[in-house]
Amino acid sequence: MSEKRFDVAALGELLIDFTDNGLSGQGNTLFEANPGGAPCNVLAMLKKLGRSCAFAGKVGDDLFGHQLRGVAEAAGICMDYLTMDKETRTTLAFVKKLSNGDRDFSFYRNPGADMMLAEEELPFALLADCRVFHFGTLSMTHEGVRRATCKAIDYARANGALISFDPNLRPPLWDDLEDARTQISYGLAHCDILKIADNELEFMTGETDFDKGAAILQKQYPNICLLNVTAGPEGSYSYYGSLRVFRPALKLGGTIETTGAGDAFCGCVLNFVLEHGLEGLAAEDLETMLSFANAAAYLVTTRKGAVRSMPDREQVEELLEK
Repeated sequence: MSEKRFDVAALGELLIDFTDNGLSGQGNTLFEANPGGAPCNVLAMLKKLGRSCAFAGKVGDDLFGHQLRGVAEAAGICMDYLTMDKETRTTLAFVKKLSNGDRDFSFYRNPGADMMLAEEELPFALLADCRVFHFGTLSMTHEGVRRATCKAIDYARANGALISFDPNLRPPLWDDLEDARTQISYGLAHCDILKIADNELEFMTGETDFDKGAAILQKQYPNICLLNVTAGPEGSYSYYGSLRVFRPALKLGGTIETTGAGDAFCGCVLNFVLEHGLEGLAAEDLETMLSFANAAAYLVTTRKGAVRSMPDREQVEELLEK
């Protein structure tokens, strides 16, 4: 890949995750305000691995918007391309951990600033100056920001960027799940690198067997060079051409919640691609990639929050050595 100012640019949502943090002395639910949003979480992991990163998106010109900007800048992410909306408030998400370890999301986004990004607000200079462009579908739930996202994808690719996609399906944000399926299909048809969760793979293929589901996507979307499936506490799978590699998750206890774990995994995969490229990978390469990404994701589950919870390289390597 040619020399660019930024290793990775990401576009999408930047929001506050209010995470369930137990009860007060009076029995009221306490929520901890954690800066998050999947695309910026991915960049935060990449920054921990020494990569140059920039974020493009929109927040409200309000208390939470300024907080998010400050936290992301403190993490080393370039926020020069963040737009502050004076009319629309920053998107908020309330996250409750369920007894089975899953999470329940309640979004305050009707509208939220992230969904108000318009085509004319796109940072074309950034899109032309990154090696990898990363996006998800929260920036495709509404027509205006959807057009902006599609234009950003096309512009980044035309300027030589690899395209990375994480569906990050959040059903409460879609008026119609068939629309979600259509937009995920668009992302699948335009990416080189895919990170998809087990439930999203089933949603798109109807298959609970990961190998069968991955085979369907590989046949339908031959543009996908590297396809990774995350399966939560089971582990992760990588499909590359005819290769299929599985690495189990780390089960060392201490898990608090899983917010940001998949984003840490995605960031580690993108760092691997930046180091090794997408050509001529062997099974041993994929095993190394998955082991590192799984370890980083595990460490995130032992911490609160997302942007601020990403581990550095030394912490991941130390865990793998043990």
